[in-house]
Amino acid sequence: ADFDAKKKRKVAKIYQALNSDPIDVATLRRMAISEGGLLTDEIRCKVWPKLLSVDTDDLPPLPGKELREDSKDYQQVLLDVRRSLRRFPPGMPDDQREGLQEELIDIILHVLKRNPQLHYYQGYHDIVVTFLLVVGDRLATALVEKLSTHHLRDFMDSTMDNTKHILNYLMPIIDQVNPEVHDFMQSAEVGTIFALSWLITWFGHVLSDFRHVVRLYDFFLACHPLMPIYFAAVIVLHREQEVLDCECDMASVHHLLSQIPQDLPYESLISKAGDLFVQFPPSELAKEAAQAAQAEQTAASTFKDFELASVQQRPDTVLRQRFRERLRGEERTKSILTKPRTNRFVKLAVMGLTVALGAAALAMVKSALEWAPKFQLQIFP
Repeated sequence: ADFDAKKKRKVAKIYQALNSDPIDVATLRRMAISEGGLLTDEIRCKVWPKLLSVDTDDLPPLPGKELREDSKDYQQVLLDVRRSLRRFPPGMPDDQREGLQEELIDIILHVLKRNPQLHYYQGYHDIVVTFLLVVGDRLATALVEKLSTHHLRDFMDSTMDNTKHILNYLMPIIDQVNPEVHDFMQSAEVGTIFALSWLITWFGHVLSDFRHVVRLYDFFLACHPLMPIYFAAVIVLHREQEVLDCECDMASVHHLLSQIPQDLPYESLISKAGDLFVQFPPSELAKEAAQAAQAEQTAASTFKDFELASVQQRPDTVLRQRFRERLRGEERTKSILTKPRTNRFVKLAVMGLTVALGAAALAMVKSALEWAPKFQLQIFP
């Protein structure tokens, strides 16, 4: 009864925010981040466009089949979509699923055609299918296009340099919270390739329960583009004991971490990821990172432009306010997540090098993604 009452109150708050003039996007963000997320797909259809500043009264027409004839990506998209059977609800009739797969191909080709600066990558379809299943083809086309030119843009460059740069935030975040796990992973020379498919599919490829996927999408859409890497970090930190009990070699640690548990405490991890983002914001990590020129190329670094160009869209402010409110309710000493540092300046310098050069660079002078050819089949089975 208490759960139902809380749910009703939350639904009422969401609709109140949607019906206010102007729409109260800050409250919608809080609702998307807080426990349970946006609750239903019906609500997501109304709120997701607001979080991305998409005008639902001015949606593009549905793409036509002629896109397939002159698209250089058609064959690869077709192959990936054909392999996406498990992303559809179990028990869905074949003809319904096949119809959705056709729509999925059309959405992807439409976005690529309208944005020639974007490059298709394996795993992109895992994100698009989530939007298709929740909001339908026409609205999904508009949402995915906005997402692709902002949050996902780094993954859609012609090279993986910016994707690598984002992956390289993972180890410094882990180091801030648990130096022991960080040092163990460095000694194992595992790099960050195990988290690649998590990051570029927003965990859509690796989680089998669709409810968990859309709950994470609520969270990510309400937050900064780098939030998926913070969530990846809290998953590793949650598995601290498993990691430390593992053989300290690359193959063993990679194998452990690439097998993502399906029974994660999602609400707890979402909350921790939000707290870590506030305590160690990307700007703090980036100051110690690589040359400014490289950082400026990432969508994460231009997020402020997207935020300012959007009406009432202040995801970082919402997170900071939420964190402050939680601190007031607890003793400050209990809420600090970090371990004490003997020499903060030296640690920050090392952290900066790690972000700049890659998680395994200090040990091996190699970038994390140089492992990719060895693990290609494990990234996307």
